[in-house]
Amino acid sequence: VQLVESGGGLVQPGGSLRLSCAASGFAFSNYHMNWYRQPPGKAREFVAEIDKDGTTYYADSVKGRFTISRDNVNNTTSLQMISLQPEDTAQYYCQTFHNSEFYWGRGTQVTVSS
Repeated sequence: VQLVESGGGLVQPGGSLRLSCAASGFAFSNYHMNWYRQPPGKAREFVAEIDKDGTTYYADSVKGRFTISRDNVNNTTSLQMISLQPEDTAQYYCQTFHNSEFYWGRGTQVTVSS
């Protein structure tokens, strides 16, 4: 199982970014996919989930601003983020649970600052 995130960067408050996670090594369409983030000096926290049937869940802090999606043809999941605020600054991780194990990517850094 391999998860590789991309799309992070520096953005001004109110800006947008789109993160992507390329997955390989498992039957992607059969598994839920999640995004987590870890702000500086804080614990990792749940951001969003998309189930294999397309049902989505969001942390309250990102509802209405972030949208998770998946592409089962290209084995990718994406996180569209709008109205970004400084408190969204974090390392963002893609995650899945497969064969009784959690798998994580290495993450991509999102910094929201003027």
